[in-house]
Amino acid sequence: MSEAAAARIVAIVGRPNVGKSRLFNRIARRRISIVHDQPGVTRDIISSVIDDDFTLLDTGGLGLSESPTADSLIPAVEAQAQFAIEAAHVVVFVVDGREGLRPLDQKVAGILRKAGKKVIVVANKQDRPEAPVDMSDFYKLGFGEPIALSAEHGSGEAELRDAIAERLGPIPPEAADRTPEDPLKIAFVGRPNVGKSSLSNRLMRSNRLIVSEIPGTTRDAVEHDFTYSPKEGTVWKFRLVDTAGIRPQTKLSSSVEYFSRTRSLHAMQHADVVFVVLDAMDGVNKVDQAIAGEVVKLHKPVIVLVNKWDLVHRAFRTEPLRGYKSERDYREKYEHAIRQELFFTPGAPVIFVSALRGVAVDRMLKGARNLDRLQDVRIPTGQLNHQIEYLTDRTPPSAFAGKRFRAYYSVQTGTRPMRIKIFCNQERSLDESYRRYLEAGLVEKFKLDGCPILFDLIGKKKMPRPGFLPSED
Repeated sequence: MSEAAAARIVAIVGRPNVGKSRLFNRIARRRISIVHDQPGVTRDIISSVIDDDFTLLDTGGLGLSESPTADSLIPAVEAQAQFAIEAAHVVVFVVDGREGLRPLDQKVAGILRKAGKKVIVVANKQDRPEAPVDMSDFYKLGFGEPIALSAEHGSGEAELRDAIAERLGPIPPEAADRTPEDPLKIAFVGRPNVGKSSLSNRLMRSNRLIVSEIPGTTRDAVEHDFTYSPKEGTVWKFRLVDTAGIRPQTKLSSSVEYFSRTRSLHAMQHADVVFVVLDAMDGVNKVDQAIAGEVVKLHKPVIVLVNKWDLVHRAFRTEPLRGYKSERDYREKYEHAIRQELFFTPGAPVIFVSALRGVAVDRMLKGARNLDRLQDVRIPTGQLNHQIEYLTDRTPPSAFAGKRFRAYYSVQTGTRPMRIKIFCNQERSLDESYRRYLEAGLVEKFKLDGCPILFDLIGKKKMPRPGFLPSED
């Protein structure tokens, strides 16, 4: 999924039983949302990336109780509209073409109009071409010409897709590389209550961000510019993004938490360096793995911060923690656990810090600066080919369809993140574990700890003619 597709959000809203989930499945080209005639069957917010162009959300039963009543429908549908206002760039407002305009439709329309959202009205359930329904009432909603559509049979889908594309506009070009005058954007991500806001306060030398022992206090992504002077005459510019705690997608209990998670992912996408924050007393768990995985999917440089080290220090001053000889032993085993549990990160540096005491905060910022510089490294083509040849000879890959992966020629084709094109015998033969092996070998050899590497495999049939191999430029 591209960053642009993740950032461009289209939400489907409407009162119960108008066919939102069926329309979602129709556009997504697969059965994802549950379809049923009972109002409120969709219990969660469901998403799907459409044609690597935008993310489609089915708001379904947002706000509905287990047994929806007439009294509960109004606040439930209002919750859907409010979520769409917060999260979406374009809203697909579904009404029932056979039933005509209802008071609840008009209430949702009023909410959307006040928000100034780009709205497409879809009159669904026009399943009988020989008996078209009257569309005149739907013009009263004030969103232009409605689209007659049958989510059941697919008629009108092409027109809806065109309308979505028109309102979204073209995918914006990738942002230009950061100049030395621009602040380095850093983002803290992690489970709720691991100390992200406390780290932000320490960096900002203030308490402008809310810090609470109640997990999940920060609900949004907040940006602040600040400077840091490691020595006289030197000034480093940073832009700090403090994000809400990220919960696994299967445990999102409300639209607020979904939106919070979306904003955290958005912050990662636009950061130059991402800090994954862990709790020194908790160890590494499955949620930490999932969060680090999100960073890796976005191909972002990553540093692992183990926060609240002051609690570990205090514990060993009184009585050693069970199973550990000393604070140093605890640190070594913790870092070993990080390497095991977060094995998919590209050699991410690990820094033990204390937001409360200010321990190693300067190392955090120096580490971010160093990792940012590494994003511009260019590996000489000769050295790159020699290292890949060495890695494949040392540990040959498993055979695929009776053939082993063989690299003929490699060249670096881009930075931020580093991109390497490998001309090989067959592009399908490089599985994920072997890709990580090659990445780790290059990261170790060229001292690129924390830097992601993307491989573009070009199979033998797609290789250019001899003499036309690209240069490292």
